[in-house]
Formats: sequence, C-alpha cells, structure tokens
Amino acid sequence: MGEVYRAEDLKLGQIVAIKFLPESVSKDAGALARFHAEVRIARTVSHPNVCRMFDIGDIDGITFLTMEYVDGEDLSSLVRRIGRLSTDKAAEIARQMCAGLAAAHDKGVIHRDLKPANIMLDGAGKVRITDFGLAGIAAMIEGADVRAGTPAYMAPEQLAGTEVTVKSDIYSLGLILYEIITGKRAFDATSLPELMRMREDSRVPNPSTLVRDIDPMFERVILRCLSTDPVLRPASALQVAAALPGGDPLAAALAAGETPSPQMVAAAGENDGIAPRVALTFLAAILVGTLLLLYFGVKENAVERVHPRKSPEVLSNRAEELIAKIGYPERPVDRGWGFADDSDFIEWVGTHDKPHPDWSKLPGQRPELLSFWYRQSEKILIPDTFWGNGIPGVLKFDDPPMITSGMVDLWMDDEGRLGWFQAIPDEKEEAAAPASGSNANASSEIKKPDWGVLFAAADIDPSQLKGAPSTWNSLAASDYREAWDGTWPGSGRPLHVEAASLRGKPVYFALSGPWTKAARMPPPEQQGSAKFKSLIGLTIVSLILAGGLFFAFLNLKRGRGDRVGARRLAWAAFTLQIATYLFRAHFVASSDLIGVVFLAIATSLLYAGSMWLLYIALEPYVRRNWPQTIISWTRLVSGKLRDPLVGRDMVSGVLLGMAWVLIFEIGNLFSIRLGDALQFGSSDLLGGFREAVGYYFNVAGNSIQGALAFFLMLVLIKFIVRNQWLAVAVFIAIQTTPRLLGSDHVLLDLVVWVLVYAIAALAVVRFGLIALGIGVFLADVLLNVPYSLDFSNWYAAHNLLIVFSFFAIGVWGFYLSLGGKKLLKPEFFDR
Repeated sequence: MGEVYRAEDLKLGQIVAIKFLPESVSKDAGALARFHAEVRIARTVSHPNVCRMFDIGDIDGITFLTMEYVDGEDLSSLVRRIGRLSTDKAAEIARQMCAGLAAAHDKGVIHRDLKPANIMLDGAGKVRITDFGLAGIAAMIEGADVRAGTPAYMAPEQLAGTEVTVKSDIYSLGLILYEIITGKRAFDATSLPELMRMREDSRVPNPSTLVRDIDPMFERVILRCLSTDPVLRPASALQVAAALPGGDPLAAALAAGETPSPQMVAAAGENDGIAPRVALTFLAAILVGTLLLLYFGVKENAVERVHPRKSPEVLSNRAEELIAKIGYPERPVDRGWGFADDSDFIEWVGTHDKPHPDWSKLPGQRPELLSFWYRQSEKILIPDTFWGNGIPGVLKFDDPPMITSGMVDLWMDDEGRLGWFQAIPDEKEEAAAPASGSNANASSEIKKPDWGVLFAAADIDPSQLKGAPSTWNSLAASDYREAWDGTWPGSGRPLHVEAASLRGKPVYFALSGPWTKAARMPPPEQQGSAKFKSLIGLTIVSLILAGGLFFAFLNLKRGRGDRVGARRLAWAAFTLQIATYLFRAHFVASSDLIGVVFLAIATSLLYAGSMWLLYIALEPYVRRNWPQTIISWTRLVSGKLRDPLVGRDMVSGVLLGMAWVLIFEIGNLFSIRLGDALQFGSSDLLGGFREAVGYYFNVAGNSIQGALAFFLMLVLIKFIVRNQWLAVAVFIAIQTTPRLLGSDHVLLDLVVWVLVYAIAALAVVRFGLIALGIGVFLADVLLNVPYSLDFSNWYAAHNLLIVFSFFAIGVWGFYLSLGGKKLLKPEFFDR
C-alpha cells in the first residue's frame, strides 16, 4: 500500500510520519478517493489511542498522507519478536485498544481492517490504532465493499460479504487479543480457501489449551468476541474493556472520554454481595433503629398524648344520630368522614401562652387538639379537586364545596362533642317567603329555635354565656342569628358561639376562639422572611423544572438516555398513582364515577410522563459524570431485582431514613421543651386500613419524584461548580437556608437540617439513588405516623404494620446483600 517515512515538518518543527502511495495507486481515481476518505474519516476520530491524521497532498504525481509519528513498533512485530505477552501486559494493551476503537465507533466509524500490524506501541507502551484506509461509516458500507480488509482478521459475516458492523470490529479485536495472549493466530492459514475451510470446519481452540496460566476472565472475553453469531459478542469495545481481568468498566469508559452505556453501568461495581458480618451489623442497626423510632415516636407524637378512644365508625354514627336530633332525620344518599388536627389553635397557643405552652396539659383541655369531621348529602358526593400527588375523587371536608341543598357538615372533637355544624337548606321552598317590604309580618313569622340540643351536644352550659354581636356568616341561608361569649370549660380560654336558623330549624352552630381563621377570606400578604422563604422555594422548584426540561430536550435531540429504564420508571409511577386512587378515592354507584376514573387515568399518565421526562433529563448526565451513584439503580430498572448491590443499597436506604427520622424526632423533643407545638403527623393515617394504604402508595410516588429532584439538583450544582464535595456543601447550604428563615430556634434547626441534608448528600455520593429514594420514602412516611403501642386504639395495628413494613424492606435488603453467602460457616454446625 506504500512506504512510510519518518520526517520533520520544517514549518512547525514537529516529527511526523509520511506515507507515500505507490505510483500506480496515485493514478487510480478509486484508490485516491478511498485515501481521501481515510483522511476525512480519521479526522472525525480524536482520541489518545487513535493515530492522528493530519493531511493529504501530492508532489510530482505521487500522493502522500501525513500523520502522527509513533516511535515504536506494531503488535505484529512485537509478537514475532518476544512471543506471547503476559496477561497483565495484554490486558493493558487491550484496554487502550478498546478505548480507541470505542472512540471511532462512537462517531459511527468502523475500522474494517483491525489487525496487529495496524496497532502501534510507542516507546512508553501507549497504543495507537492506525491505518483507517478501509474505515467507513457503518450505514454507507454495502455491496462488494463489505469484504474489503485483511481476510485473516475478518469476522465471518464480513468474510461472507453479508454485512459489516461494530460487531465485526469486535471479532477482529478478539483475534488480536487471542494472538497477543497465546503468541499464535486463532486460524493460521496460508491461503484464503484454507482460511475459509478452517472457519467452517473447526472452532477456535480455547486459549487455555495453549497457555495454561491464562486468566479465565481473559479467556472468556476472547471467546465471546469470537462468537460466530454477532448477537453473542459484546455490544461495544467498552464492554470488552469492562470484562477484562481487573478492569473497571466505568473507569475505562470515562478514561476513553465516553459515556458508559446503561448496560456497562449495570455491569460495574460489586457482584458478590457484602460480608455476612457486615450484613448482620446492618440488620442489627435496623432492629435497634426500629425500636428507637417507636420509643421517640411515642414520646413526641401528639396523637398519643391526646389518646383518642373513639374510632371513626363510632364518631360517624354519633354524628348521624346528632344530625337527626337537630332536625335532619332524612337518610343521606352519601356520606364521608375524617380526622384533622386544630392547626389554628396549636399555632395560636404557641405564640400566646407565655413563656411557652404546657403541652403536657393541653391535650386534656378544651378545645381539643384533634377534631373529627363528618358530612352527608342527599346527592352523590363527587370531589372537584385533587388530593396528594394529583389524585382525583378523594372526599374532603370542603370538597365537594358545601353549596348543594341537603348537605350537612359538622365537626366534633375526639370525644364526640359538637364544635361546628352547618346545613344547607333547600334552594327553593314550598311556601313563598314574605315580601321584603312586609317587615312587621316577616318578623312575626320568624321562629326562635331551641338551641338546647346543640349546646348539649357541644357540652356547653348556655347559662355561663352572655349575649354578643353576631360576627360570622355561614353559607347557609338564615332568618335568625344569635351569638354568645364565654370561656371554654376546663381551660378558661375565650369562647365565642355563633348560631343561625331558618324558620326555626338550626342551620349553623359554631364554637370558635380568637385563633379561628376565616377560611373563606383572602389570606394576608406574606411579609419579610416568609416572602423570602417562598421566593427561595419557588426559585429552587423553577430551576429544577427549567433544568429538567432543558436537559431532557438536549438528551432527546441527541438520542441519549436510558429509555428502557425511563419507561419502566414511568410504568412504576403510573401504577403507584392508580393504586393510590383505588385505595384512597371515594367510590359511589354513579355515572359521574366514569369521568373521575378517566381523570385518574389522565393524571396518572401525566405524572408518569413527567417522571419519564425527569429521568431522561437526569440519567445521561449522571451516567456521564457520576455513574457510580446509579449502578444499583440501573441494575434494578434493568430487571435485576435480586442483585446483591441492590440489596445493599436497600439496607443503606432504610438506615438512612431511620437516621433522618431519629434526628427529627430528637430535634422535636428539644423544640417541644422550648415551647414548639406537638407533631400530629398525617390525619390520613387515623382512618381505616384502606386510607392508610392509599397514603402509603401516595408517599411512595412522591418519594421517587422527590429523590430524583434532589438528585437532579445535586447533579446541576456539581455540573456548575465542577467539584463533588463543593457541590455537596452548596447543596446543603441551599436546602438549609430556607428552613432557618423565621425559625424561633435557629441553632437547633441549623443542627437538625445540616445533619439531614449532609446525610442525604453523602448517601448519594456513597450509595446512590436507591438509598436516597428509600430513605426519603421511609422518612416521609414515618415522620407522619401517629405512633401508638395501645392496641385498643383502632389505628395502632395498621400504623405499626407500616413501621414494620420498612423493617421488612431492610430484612429483604439484608437477605439480597448476602449474595447467597451463608451467615454461618458449615464447620459451625459440626461442633
């Protein structure tokens, strides 16, 4: 093909190599076109392990190429000179070949003539792949051009003239590896017919039959590369590098300047599981953590101090009976109920009881800290808004709105004492109301109601009250209103009572205090730190959304992203949303339910789509810059549910979440002593088993989204500051600062939040996305569980079941993390 000389570029003062083509080739238009293509293609590949091509020119009718000068020898002469290479040296050379070949393949370039003579080693042992004279773009190689190359190093499909692909270069790479590790060719034929016959009649001898001390991993990767079926060969040169003995696939890919594939990320890391001693330590820590959670959870939980004794079924029955006594005996068509804490009163007490509230006495005083709401209707109750993470059809106290005739709502405390009542009268009455001008007749027809039933239900003595102006307007139409002032029995706090009736029938009754907020009034404008805190939160969310959309657009445009993983994540998100709807929605036998079902499917698809988009935005950049953090995650979404590394990160996530919860619970105990309010947790967990499961699924979906958002934010910061630990510090500062604005105990909150976000960031760096997701899930659930060890309480059993579900996750992770190892050695049983 020509002669190559060492030369000096006189203008630049550099040593180069000049390849002069034979005169016959220089006059061949087809050959010249091929060599022009060589320069053009080779210039697209820039990598330390690929020989750089500079230019093409001619002088006196002779064409020449200029390229990087490599001061060394090619692999072919090296093997002839010293024989086979040691495993370590062969692996070192192989990794460099893989890196250079992967760079070419990434540009769509197939070498087609990969052989030892085209692999140069310089004096420092650095590999260069040379001679891209036959290289081409995969999609442009067809027809007779497929068979161009050196037959001894061609793949079967290339030799047969059927196709040439990346897998063809992988086969040639396998032949080179075979030769340098054994010192012999895999097929040592002297002619093309003999080579064809050897390929058809015999298989490649195992390298171990020629070299006894060869590493089994090296032999395995060579034989995979030499598979006759291209499908069975490694998918890329980087996968070959990953499979070599002592190889780090991620390091190999990153060193090559390439983005490792999802399959390579999944193949990296540990595979044997963790040591039984370490696994047992993790399991013991989970058991101790569970017990500590229960201990501190019971001590700082407000529900346990209130200690409600009446179940929602008992209270709902009491409410229905009371409504009948008030004057609404009609059997309702639909009804619903739930619990809620009196947040307005709790906030007011925290600011008005000086020097600080006595939370040991408050749960036993009135007004009660925990309330029960009940509503019934003569029409099917179809909620208008969404609950949780966009779940339609969940009945709430104010949804559907209290505007339909026949609706009756009331609030009780946990002992069943009435606190609020409202009934919407008929929009159109049978008898006409008096004319507006007939004031005398109108007043004579107004009937003063008997409030006795209502006061008795509220356990309030009206003789201890005095008349007061009526200041509260209900949604119920009325023709008579009264109000009284007094004090709450047992606490002496200010009490205001409002009542209204229509034609002698009560339509409104409410007990309130100075803490009661007018929910239908416009809220006051935020001031100072509250506004700044909201601004920071909005900025963070906006950055996450904008960054997610921008990166997703770029990745989709460039064809990057683990779409299989994104699709499986989206399906998981969709399933969790639908499961939440099925467990949490208010189902009624009505045609309106069809619309709600379609809405649930639509919102679930929207949520799944947003998760897909967020994952497409995040995953390629993490895989490019921080692949160690998603090794176990990539294995999980690829279907390896029983992988030891997945188990290890599940255990780590449970421990991470428990650490968060314990930090919060201990911090809450200190803040309660300093006067802060008790923590009630989620009122959804005070309902039945169905509501608790719905809440559990909803938090699971939120936790996946929250973990990905956390992860995306950390990746964005790392992308900006270019330093892992500086990114961690900036992340902690950004997340902690809004929590401290307006805090009454800055030092305590600073310690709590810095610890929480520092643990989160370190968990990402050390264990990755699975640990973060499970930790967020556990913390979001267990920080809201109303703990109780009194099994006479209706909510104790299912809430403890929730607590122990995370213990079960930890135990399952412990089992997987062992990777099949025995906890006790066999000789232990022989004692």
